[in-house]
Amino acid sequence: MTDTILSSATREVVIGFNRPFVIIGERINPTGRKLLAEEMKSGDFSRVEADALAQVGCGAHMLDVNAGIPLADEPALLARAVELVQSITDVPISIDSSIVDALKAGLEAYKGKPLVNSVTGEEDRLESVLPLVAKHGAAVVAICNDETGISEDPDVRFEVARTIVNRAADHGIGPEDVVIDPLVMPIGAIGQAGRQVFALVHRIREELKCNTTCGASNVSFGLPNRNGINSAFLCMAIGAGMTSAITNPLHGEVVQAVMGADVVNGQDENCTRWIQKYRDSAAGAGSQAPSRLRSRRRAGHR
Repeated sequence: MTDTILSSATREVVIGFNRPFVIIGERINPTGRKLLAEEMKSGDFSRVEADALAQVGCGAHMLDVNAGIPLADEPALLARAVELVQSITDVPISIDSSIVDALKAGLEAYKGKPLVNSVTGEEDRLESVLPLVAKHGAAVVAICNDETGISEDPDVRFEVARTIVNRAADHGIGPEDVVIDPLVMPIGAIGQAGRQVFALVHRIREELKCNTTCGASNVSFGLPNRNGINSAFLCMAIGAGMTSAITNPLHGEVVQAVMGADVVNGQDENCTRWIQKYRDSAAGAGSQAPSRLRSRRRAGHR
């Protein structure tokens, strides 16, 4: 049993085996969002605030915060975004950047134990990110690629994960604080991408004893009705043992799929969370059905 314990100043979230799946909201990321990038760069964080509140309101247990904007002061922007999000929500944060100085600024601004997103198997990345994670007592996302790129061979990706876990241990970071991203590739381009991830998740769980995460929407890139694919993928990934994902909680069908998978997987005791979320709509539907039946019966007697 492995628990990755993350926290804000006032709230704790646990990513773990045989625990409810953790949804990490993906929206606070200017990549591909031109308006958000322009606003953040100019010092307008109103959209960041709105996105944070909306995602938590729709069921996000954590929020990924990224400020990767070309030609901007990313360390300053990331620190400010982290401080803002923590001032208006109590969920833990995944501090997301490929720039080590930005990660450092975000960690220094953070209150609690965050998730650092991310480290890869590249030597310079291992030696710059892992000491920072250890210094701040954080957990880290480990991405299964290295200097050779992203392999389509699940065994190669697994060995990258093993290397990162071992190197993390050298810095005093236990496997419970390494959350492995097996790398989800677009299913429209690589037909076996889903199976590759499911096999990797199972091995990571059984052999490395680590929790897992992913950028779930990558699987549907380039396809129509992406939320349908994302929902199916997440259900199957949860069945394979995945314990968290960075995804969009504003898509109700995705949240519903995750919560339904928790129920079927025995990770929602007595279906309590499902009932709490959906009983009002079920009651409404139940109260309408008899009235429709009565209307039909009345019509039939005329």
